[in-house]
Amino acid sequence: MRYMATYDLMETVRNTNQWLGASAKALAAYPMFSMAPNPALHWMGAWGEVTERTFARMVVKPDWGIHSFTCEDGKDHVVQIETVVERDFGDLIHFSVQGRKRRRKQVLLVAPMSGHYATLLRSTVISLLPDCEVFITDWHNARDIPVSAGKFDVEDYTLYLADFMRELGPDTHVIAICQPAPLTLAATAYLAEQDPDAQPRTLTLIGGPIDPDATPTDVTDFGHRVSMGQLQETMIQRVGFKYKGVGRMVYPGLLQLSSFMSMNADRHSEAFLNQINRVMKGDASDHDAHNRFYDEYLAVMDMPAEFYLSTVERIFKNGEIAKNTFTVDGHKVDIGAITTVAVKTVEGAKDDISAPGQCVAALDLLTGLPDSKKASHLEPDAGHYGIFAGRSWRNNIRPLVLDFIETNSPKPAKKAANKNAAA
Repeated sequence: MRYMATYDLMETVRNTNQWLGASAKALAAYPMFSMAPNPALHWMGAWGEVTERTFARMVVKPDWGIHSFTCEDGKDHVVQIETVVERDFGDLIHFSVQGRKRRRKQVLLVAPMSGHYATLLRSTVISLLPDCEVFITDWHNARDIPVSAGKFDVEDYTLYLADFMRELGPDTHVIAICQPAPLTLAATAYLAEQDPDAQPRTLTLIGGPIDPDATPTDVTDFGHRVSMGQLQETMIQRVGFKYKGVGRMVYPGLLQLSSFMSMNADRHSEAFLNQINRVMKGDASDHDAHNRFYDEYLAVMDMPAEFYLSTVERIFKNGEIAKNTFTVDGHKVDIGAITTVAVKTVEGAKDDISAPGQCVAALDLLTGLPDSKKASHLEPDAGHYGIFAGRSWRNNIRPLVLDFIETNSPKPAKKAANKNAAA
């Protein structure tokens, strides 16, 4: 599998399906067919429209789509996305609300590098903007990173996070969502030993595999069933000539997407069939619920091969975070060195990817942290996606996280009374 031909074959299949959809849509739109309306042609046109959109979205990075924000003054303020730190494999960006007084709560969202872009957290960002200055890690698609940029594995990822935390300073509240939770915990511990003054004030870990073996799922079982040699032969491919990262070894986003889709194949098939029927009846729109969800879900990015393989080997197979044996740049990181950063874990009772028990395991590793700075929350009826987006996040989890941040933030200094004021 580790050849350009296999990577280009997947792209060829995607491109062909996009072309077939566009052709069917165009053919069904011929004016001559309107002389004798045929339901089969209407269905073919609807199929073509849905198919073209589906396969076209797979290679396009979605836009953040956060252009303005209504503040407490009732006015819409422009939101500018500013790059704070620019790196080869990912940037630190800031959602700056123009004309608004800077918020006291400064939040760093650590987005997953697990096949989707950071825009997957768009609704999470929007929900935090009223109360916080929001920063996020914006990881790059490995297919667009030249080979000359070098490797990027779990240690490099951890060092990136440490540098981002240093850049933002100690009054930062870090929220790590899903896959990066164990590495964010390691980055915080690394700073606790190497640069204590750069540690964040709080750390919230949401649905991450701190100890994957605490409550096994299909994801963790897969990590144990296959050998590293099998993964390298079946999952890793070399980027083709079409992209800037030509020659780079990656875990292709299209391959990851096929795995995602196969986990709930019946549900996805029904969703697309229903959408075709809606398009045929004229009930669909460009931004309906189906398109809003799948435009984001289908947009996938390639991961550096060394990052994917080291994640499976060191986080899932060897459990280095769970066993507190993780090393970064030759230095053994001791999670027990965290003594001042308040830590909260959040899990979903119906999470079938990072099941309850995997994330809360972080609290047992924090042997140097007093219990008063530890907290956990299990959200009933919430699945993996629901714990950082949707109703469960908005109504239940978000308020708890903001309360946790507020509780562990320094109180603003009171203004001194004016002694010359009239009695």
